[in-house]
Amino acid sequence: MKNPRIIISGGGTGGHIFPAVSIANALKKLQPETEILFVGAKDRMEMQRVPQAGYKIVGLPVKGLIRPLWNPKNIGILIDFLKSKWQVKKIIKEFKPDVAVGVGGYASAATLNAAYDMGIPCLIQEQNSFAGLTNKTLARKASKSCVAYEGMERFFPADRILLTGNPVRQNLADTLLSKEEAVAEFRFTPNKPVILLIGGSLGARTLNSSILKSLELIRNSNIQFIWQTGSYYKENITQELERYGTPRNLYVTDFIRGMDKAYKAADLVISRAGASSISELCLLGKASILVPSPNVAEDHQTHNAMALVNKNAALIVKDAEAEEKLIPLAIKTVTDTTLLHTLSENALAMAFRDSDIKIAEEIFNLIKN
Repeated sequence: MKNPRIIISGGGTGGHIFPAVSIANALKKLQPETEILFVGAKDRMEMQRVPQAGYKIVGLPVKGLIRPLWNPKNIGILIDFLKSKWQVKKIIKEFKPDVAVGVGGYASAATLNAAYDMGIPCLIQEQNSFAGLTNKTLARKASKSCVAYEGMERFFPADRILLTGNPVRQNLADTLLSKEEAVAEFRFTPNKPVILLIGGSLGARTLNSSILKSLELIRNSNIQFIWQTGSYYKENITQELERYGTPRNLYVTDFIRGMDKAYKAADLVISRAGASSISELCLLGKASILVPSPNVAEDHQTHNAMALVNKNAALIVKDAEAEEKLIPLAIKTVTDTTLLHTLSENALAMAFRDSDIKIAEEIFNLIKN
């Protein structure tokens, strides 16, 4: 029997790349002899991240559609899409995959369309509660749609949906540190509340400006803050803090290497509402205030956040209102132990474990069928 061969396609952002690599790792864990080929978009993040994870990737000259969709520049983008589809058919003929997997992003549209045309079973993995344009267009061609939220029948055929959750860093939940030890890592006092504010590797401008506008409120509070600024904003924030002084109860860093420690230390987390972030918060049962980014397709972060808010598993603050409302609400929330417990328990109830393994098993099932 020949080794299973799987094509995994998608990328553009870390939110697409991380699940793709997690699925590949799970396939290898279940069947180490599995051969995997990634197909991504040239000049996008996946062309660096995937080889770093130990996998081969082929790049396509594909780009995302410009909104509004009737923009004349989309004519050139559609031509690139057709070129990419032709290129993928050539790749499929050479690689001979048993299944094609799409995780969203520019490249997966061309890859799964070509695979479907050539009779290759397709599986899509949708990270968000509001499906992206690529996955919505592929829905009827996919043999299986793995989703992270209930109610996805709006986008995908109900009889082909599998509720798996999103692959996340399972090791985050495996830290052996106690909360007191984790708090000590940030040079804080163990008996005072801790708020963790994270904006991703690059940072989030609104979250950062919310802190800067509330420095005196933070300074005069009895709350301890871990503030991850992101690399992009580091220099500007350093200058601002030199001018106004850094409160003793504010730990500032551009990047947190031990996220397991930061999560363990935190009583409350402030975050954007990307799919991976939300899945991690649920896995860890963390009370959170979500500030959806307004700069994403289909406003999907608001939909992600509301999936938790509607189950009393998180609070939400609009991006436009964050500078005024975010830090006062956070300080009020972190001192309300009853509310923290409710948010934490409800978030934990929404968690999925071993999502990557479940998706990998479904991929292998498509080969058998």
